[in-house]
Amino acid sequence: MTGLITRFNPVVLVAIALTAALGSPAIRTMPVALVCVAVYVVTLTLLVPSWRYPALCLALVALPIASIMWSTWLLGGRDLEVAVVAGLRTFVMTWPGAVAVGYVDVARLGDYLAQTLRVPGRFAAALSAALQRVTGVWQTWHELERVRRSRGLPRRPGAMAFTLLVHTMREATGTSIAMDARGFASAGRRTWAEPAVWTRLDVAVLAAAVALGALPVALRLIGT
Repeated sequence: MTGLITRFNPVVLVAIALTAALGSPAIRTMPVALVCVAVYVVTLTLLVPSWRYPALCLALVALPIASIMWSTWLLGGRDLEVAVVAGLRTFVMTWPGAVAVGYVDVARLGDYLAQTLRVPGRFAAALSAALQRVTGVWQTWHELERVRRSRGLPRRPGAMAFTLLVHTMREATGTSIAMDARGFASAGRRTWAEPAVWTRLDVAVLAAAVALGALPVALRLIGT
């Protein structure tokens, strides 16, 4: 584990998720499925700083994978190999993307979307602001837990959820007022916090992500 993934720009991380999802439908046989799963697991394990987040992502995608395997086995002639291939295909479709997107810096994502992909500035700024609010919810939840623990209060998810809802609505209101005050809705020409710089590492990883996404297609064409 090198932690190298934290140095990639947000567009590259999103590209890893998209290429994995787009290439996964080409996984039709057990050898292709095993090769693709092994390549993605080894590659991402080498890039992340810790095994904990990839393990959490695996736990989150385990339920849909199990559901796909069960329904495929039940409705697809009860063929175990076909069910396992379907489960591995779902793994490739979901797990690499979940891991990669988890390391996206949402504050930089808007800058890169607008400057690199020419996404309309209003949409890019709104998306970045919304994602920052989403990531802040998890942090606020932990702060609520610490406050209740320090006061000797029991952990009550219902009361904490209501407090979190009120806090989130106040934060969203403050953000929208601040954005309007800075001409968010009517700005003709926008500036960005930082330039969208592409390093050689970003270009190399983007090429590798495309190659990994095309791997199932290539293996299928050569008859694996």
